[in-house]
Amino acid sequence: MQDVTDLPFMRLIARYGGPDWFVTEYFRITPDSKPDGLILKSITENDTGIPVIAQMIGQDIPALVRNAKLLEKLPIAGIDLNLGCPAPVVCRKDAGGGLLRQPERVDEILRALRDTIQGRFTVKCRIGFTDKAEFPRLLEVFQKHSINGLTVHGRTVRDAYKTPVHPECVAMAVRSMPCPVIANGNVVDVPTGLAYLRQTEAAGLMLGRGAIRHPWLFEHLRNHWEGRESRPKTGRDMLDYIQALYDMTAAFNPHFQADLHVQKMKRYMVFITTGIAEGELEYRIRRVTTEPDFFALCREFLDHDTPLPARPPVESSVFCGFSELR
Repeated sequence: MQDVTDLPFMRLIARYGGPDWFVTEYFRITPDSKPDGLILKSITENDTGIPVIAQMIGQDIPALVRNAKLLEKLPIAGIDLNLGCPAPVVCRKDAGGGLLRQPERVDEILRALRDTIQGRFTVKCRIGFTDKAEFPRLLEVFQKHSINGLTVHGRTVRDAYKTPVHPECVAMAVRSMPCPVIANGNVVDVPTGLAYLRQTEAAGLMLGRGAIRHPWLFEHLRNHWEGRESRPKTGRDMLDYIQALYDMTAAFNPHFQADLHVQKMKRYMVFITTGIAEGELEYRIRRVTTEPDFFALCREFLDHDTPLPARPPVESSVFCGFSELR
């Protein structure tokens, strides 16, 4: 996730169990671009022991090919092409999810990258730009290029994060693709993850926003599969996580300023606070400006041993759509 899942976040999430592999923030690829130095650190300075896949986004074929060659010189587990980002600024440039409007262009890009990339090459996509009826045509394109994996976020680009996911589309990809298919979108706890796998028969799960809110989610899923119980997490567990996240990301910033760092923390807190105190913490945390006020507010709401809400409220605009995965 851009500007969120950077190297310090990877290091911290690894302490909580972590995923089987990481995917970098996306490298923005333009005609004159070269791999971003800060994002490169999540590859070259990654000491978590967890493999890292480098993610690219863009539509200029010579530039994508050139950057893929540069990235393959680094210790990566593979290269992923982002065809799913719904941000308007990205889609207006016909990159990310915006490319799904042009299956023929996607076909050209995949052909060029598959001919270039010597190792693992994967794609992340949504189920269409406007309508899920677009998805079968996209799958026809993906089938042609011997990709090594496909991650499907079960919404269209227009849906953004505001609608339920469509597990039937992920299941369609599982049936159609010769490579492993990973299900993505609205996995917020163990039950939603298990339901998504059950309904799609996907090879695995990709976690993003849910793991920011619930860094224990990877461990809890593994505990379920291995027959172990997971202890419910409390307000103090979350308070410790927020403090660790603050400290880890602050140490990574050579130009640290406390008040500016509070603003960076809000990128995480929009996910972390969802469902706590009926939205009051989220409302108030958006308005703090200083480090003392930030932590005082966190302590006010989280310095307790009461279990945290198991999942965000159904009406949340940050997480929604999990109800149909029960």
